[in-house]
Amino acid sequence: MSELLVVRPGALTTVQDLGRPGHAHLGVPRSGALDTGAYVRANRLLGNPPDAAALETTSDGVGLRALAPVTVAVTGAPCAVRVDGRPAAWGAPVRLPAGAELEVGRAESGLRGYVAVRGGLAVPPVLGSRSTDLLSGLGPAVVAAGMLLPVGRPGPGPVGGADVCALPGAPAELLLPLRLGPRADWFTRASLADLWRARFRVSAMSNRIGLRTEAGSALVRARPGELPSEGMVLGAVQVPPDGLPVVFLADHPVTGGYPVVGVVPAAALDAAAQARPGIPVRFTRSR
Repeated sequence: MSELLVVRPGALTTVQDLGRPGHAHLGVPRSGALDTGAYVRANRLLGNPPDAAALETTSDGVGLRALAPVTVAVTGAPCAVRVDGRPAAWGAPVRLPAGAELEVGRAESGLRGYVAVRGGLAVPPVLGSRSTDLLSGLGPAVVAAGMLLPVGRPGPGPVGGADVCALPGAPAELLLPLRLGPRADWFTRASLADLWRARFRVSAMSNRIGLRTEAGSALVRARPGELPSEGMVLGAVQVPPDGLPVVFLADHPVTGGYPVVGVVPAAALDAAAQARPGIPVRFTRSR
């Protein structure tokens, strides 16, 4: 079996696939790649199944050494890609000879990158997924220097694809469609009306659990007290006592007691994965 040696782990690099949905009753989040589109395209470039495990990087990339010949692809946030110091392609298959070092550089825009390898990463699955879950601690450990990442046997799919460049750019402003409910009635009518005009910013406290906002018009509650804990879904927009919305992402808790003003459809969350701290956030009405 081929292996990749982690030379430089980067700020936060994890193994991700399409996650482990269906286990909320056990207290287990969905997890999985935050930018699903970029992750799936990386696998498609290599002829992998769409759920083959890959690396998700954050901000400053990762450095890897191939211990046997492999083919990789880098997608997500645009960045410089080098093999043994020489420029290589981003968003296209790249062949690594045995001993070659792949350097995935700092994101030039956006936040998260995806490094797929032909055959996928063959780390042991937990509850049917190879994803690292930062909330529950399930799945493989966060990538660290010196770690060996096993590579699976390549499948029969062809390498390359016509959609090499079909990747959306990182947002300069994050527009999130919001379907109100189930607890919109916990906020004043005036506050809800202001929500569609408010301009928040992405907080530096955001992570894989949730995109936190700051500096916008805080939502005002129409009633006192707190809710009993209830189930939470991907994309739920929970409003803590400070009135600043938090958009739940892949590693979100499965229950929560703060009221949910609305839900962002899962298809709109890829852009949230690439939203850097400080960029504007606005919510738009979704039916």
